[in-house]
Amino acid sequence: MAAIQATSAPPSFLGTRRGKLTLVLLCAVGFIDLLDASIVNIALPEIRTHLGFSVQSLQWVASAYLLTYGGFLLLGGRSADLLGRRRLLVAGTSLFGISSLMCGLAGSEGVLIGGRLVQGVGAAMMTPAALSILTTSFHTRGDRVKALGAWGGVGALSGAAGVVFGGVLTSEASWRWVFFVNLPVVAVILAASFRLIDAERPKAPPLRDFDTVGAGLITSGMLLLVYVLVNAPSVGWGTARTLGELAGALALVALFVFNEQRHSNPLVPLSLFKIKGLGAADVTQILAMAGFYTMFFLVTLYMQEVLHYSAIDAGLCYLPVTVGAAVGAGVATNAIPKIGTRPLIAAGALLGAAGVFWLSRVPVHGTYLPDILPGIVIMGAGVGLVLVGVQNAANGGVPADKAGLAASLITASFQLGGALGLAIFVSLATGRTNHLLATHTQPSEALTLGFQRGLLGASIALVIAAVIALRSPNVRVVDMAPDADDNQASPVPVASGSTPEAPHFSAGQAELPGLSSRAAEGTTVPAHRKSTLLETLVPASQPTERAVGWLHLQPGAIQTAATYGAAAVLG
Repeated sequence: MAAIQATSAPPSFLGTRRGKLTLVLLCAVGFIDLLDASIVNIALPEIRTHLGFSVQSLQWVASAYLLTYGGFLLLGGRSADLLGRRRLLVAGTSLFGISSLMCGLAGSEGVLIGGRLVQGVGAAMMTPAALSILTTSFHTRGDRVKALGAWGGVGALSGAAGVVFGGVLTSEASWRWVFFVNLPVVAVILAASFRLIDAERPKAPPLRDFDTVGAGLITSGMLLLVYVLVNAPSVGWGTARTLGELAGALALVALFVFNEQRHSNPLVPLSLFKIKGLGAADVTQILAMAGFYTMFFLVTLYMQEVLHYSAIDAGLCYLPVTVGAAVGAGVATNAIPKIGTRPLIAAGALLGAAGVFWLSRVPVHGTYLPDILPGIVIMGAGVGLVLVGVQNAANGGVPADKAGLAASLITASFQLGGALGLAIFVSLATGRTNHLLATHTQPSEALTLGFQRGLLGASIALVIAAVIALRSPNVRVVDMAPDADDNQASPVPVASGSTPEAPHFSAGQAELPGLSSRAAEGTTVPAHRKSTLLETLVPASQPTERAVGWLHLQPGAIQTAATYGAAAVLG
């Protein structure tokens, strides 16, 4: 008898109420991490006044978080794969909440900096765990593209919210509330995690087989590398200290790679980098973030120190970036199924380069509408395209058991790119400004010309990112979710004869064809203020020193304090 064809469309988890709530929950985790960076920046002058911080130690309120966040990311990501993603998410969120309370109650420098160090560890556990849950929960390719697009674009909201909430809380309540505000969000995340995310029982290797040496090497190497990038501009790139620390960090990383090649159960299986698009996406994001973060830092200082905007005004000037980023993210999410990630990442990097190049021509007596707004809007659209593109390229085709590790790699590239770009391009701006001041150039002109050089370098970095993207594999929807089916109906051969029975699913469980029982678990559907930081650091009675006071800030403070939340738009 003739065979007939029946079609069966795998269910869309994102199409269910639980799927939508799960996506909101996971994006909230990324949101609170970025909100914490931008909201704390506005409070730095008040923190210095109330706790008696010195100029040198104040930068560690920002740097401490960056140090441990970047240093523990790989360990956090792999731990999520081996120990259970919900377990790591809950533990990291709890640690983040406890440390936020500790920071809010701090009565001394040491307690606050210690709390920020712990916050960084918590974030290093939260972020890769949440991102890996996202990539493993949304099985179908269409769902995964949309979910990664939402993750890539949610930073725009967190940047704007951080600027607004930070100003209101610091001015109307106290700087302590920029930390206390985390507590209700943490409580909601914890409660929702137990209701929406299924517990896992990963087949973790015996403790004796755990790559303890590799974990120690890469964590030490990352901590030292981030520390070098934070301190190099103030210590000097050519000093013996910086060169020695950099050599030590690279040696630790090299030893880590050597160890991974020989360990039977490596912390980071090197085969992971054979996944199409992953390595190129990480490298591209390092260069792109170097350009984008530098732009936010230098343009913010231009608005404050040359155009004399207040901190809050400078932050609010970036709100149009959120519109551009949202548009870019939306376009990218819809276009990936049609053209893949490569043209989107390349186009986004080129748009970003064009916007930053526009900003590199800002005059001494510039105004916002003609000199700044066009550049940041163009750049914002580029941000949206790049971030959605790299997130899909880096995470889309990763198997479930490596999802946490891949998430930590792309997050680490974000952190390292920002720190590296600020260290290099701010040094370019510093050299130009110091040279002009030595020739008795007016401080505002010297600053502006220095900013121009740094921004030009940032635009070049974005062009290089575009070139790398063009030579990278084009990750298409077919390359994503290798262990899942499409949202398209797939033919199911049925023997002739009696009418076949429809597949039966239990009330709380829908199994996807072709998925293992563990993979299918993700588709469960339930029944039923006016002062600036520089005014605080450098008295206004010292105009020349004030004009170049920003040169003595270190990148940890640079990355967060000077941007006043704008950098968080990068999501």
